[in-house]
Amino acid sequence: MDLSSLGFFNTLRFDRKNRQFAVIGLGRFGRAVCSTLHSQGYDVLAIDSDEGRVSQALNDRIVAHARAIDSTQPSALAEAGIFEQDTVIVAIGNYIQESIITTLNVKEGGVTHVVAKASSEIHVTLLKKVGADHVIFPEHDAGCSLARSLTKPGILERFELDPDSSIVEVITPEEFDGKTIAELQLRSRYGVNLVAFSKDKKFVVNPDPTTPLRKGTAIVVIGANKDIDRLPI
Repeated sequence: MDLSSLGFFNTLRFDRKNRQFAVIGLGRFGRAVCSTLHSQGYDVLAIDSDEGRVSQALNDRIVAHARAIDSTQPSALAEAGIFEQDTVIVAIGNYIQESIITTLNVKEGGVTHVVAKASSEIHVTLLKKVGADHVIFPEHDAGCSLARSLTKPGILERFELDPDSSIVEVITPEEFDGKTIAELQLRSRYGVNLVAFSKDKKFVVNPDPTTPLRKGTAIVVIGANKDIDRLPI
């Protein structure tokens, strides 16, 4: 599972002074979170009610520590050290009651930053009601991403800054071929800014406005999604 494509890591606070993360729930999503954080050098504590999943996570070395406990019990969370973590990710998306109770327990336990995974729009609302600082809905986000890729095949990569704005890598359209960045007037015509273009398998950042663009190469632009959608790609 590619978490970066879902914009998931926008919700996390990557402060090198605060390297402690806990993940509650070791399904596909929770394992992907653990593996990615652990590979980046962060200290990850994982818990799940299934001892088999806990053992597998330890054997696969995707976490520093893991315990099999019931996350709906505040005393078990406290004993496991969950309340001492900088950020807790509640990844129990498919079990709504457990997800909501766990999120409430973690917030009431004093964790300042809680990210929770939802499986429906109603689930999103309930998680916010019990105090989740950020709620993600991976299936919805993945569906939106797929729809955009089908309707805008010229977009190679998209990094969402927030729900309304993105940085995208796109194939230079035929309409831009041979024209300089200044001539294209992307900001005034489309409301986007060009921040880089590809050349010799590398990207030139903050390019000279007199640089001509070539069809088939890649450019990177930043702007509101509604403006990006107006590009002829």
